[in-house]
Amino acid sequence: MEGFVRLYDQGLIYRANRLCNWSCKLQTGISDLEVEFLDLEKPTEIVVPGHKEKITFGTLTYFAYPIIGSSERIIVATTRLETMLGDTAVAVNSKDPRYTHLIGKSLLHPIIKDRKIKIIADDILVDMKFGTGAVKVTPAHDPNDFDCGIRNKLEFINIFTSDGKINENGGVYKGLMRFDCRKLLFEDLQKLGLIIKVEPNKMRLGMCQRLITLEDVMIKKLLGVEIL
Repeated sequence: MEGFVRLYDQGLIYRANRLCNWSCKLQTGISDLEVEFLDLEKPTEIVVPGHKEKITFGTLTYFAYPIIGSSERIIVATTRLETMLGDTAVAVNSKDPRYTHLIGKSLLHPIIKDRKIKIIADDILVDMKFGTGAVKVTPAHDPNDFDCGIRNKLEFINIFTSDGKINENGGVYKGLMRFDCRKLLFEDLQKLGLIIKVEPNKMRLGMCQRLITLEDVMIKKLLGVEIL
């Protein structure tokens, strides 16, 4: 304790909230070295602890946010649909002629009715040639979004409990396991006419090295991933 206090007084260490790798099963943070990645080339069903059914990974879901006071909508895409419950902004590139007239306007969150989401300009985060040119920003659950949140002084809304359930910030989905929420949320957004499309998406899926099971090994073999 004496050592930490001295370092703190000298300005050499500090305490702050940051994103980390978290194991819902082990209830602990894990280092980058303890994360193994599956490289998915196509939509793939994988067993996830705490869920009865296999979960499909390797898809990109496009959905729309209605713009308040306008008939326009802005379309974003995500591999983790449930994180839209923690969105606090949609970012565009300031040089993108498709969206310059929308910067500063607000979006209506279709699920969390009392939350307004701002359209911001962030040329560091957004490549206007990639995807729709509009990026949903969830500062509490993505490293790039975290930095964007710091730059633009956005609200950080955590939507998960430590065991992977949706917390009180998730509205009607509170108490659901995150992937069960993903499925129900997709259905609800579809009913609202806000789901645009779902398409295959190559991705890297991080897995806790401490919890590798026989099925994980089989998945790796099927995917042609080297077992360390």
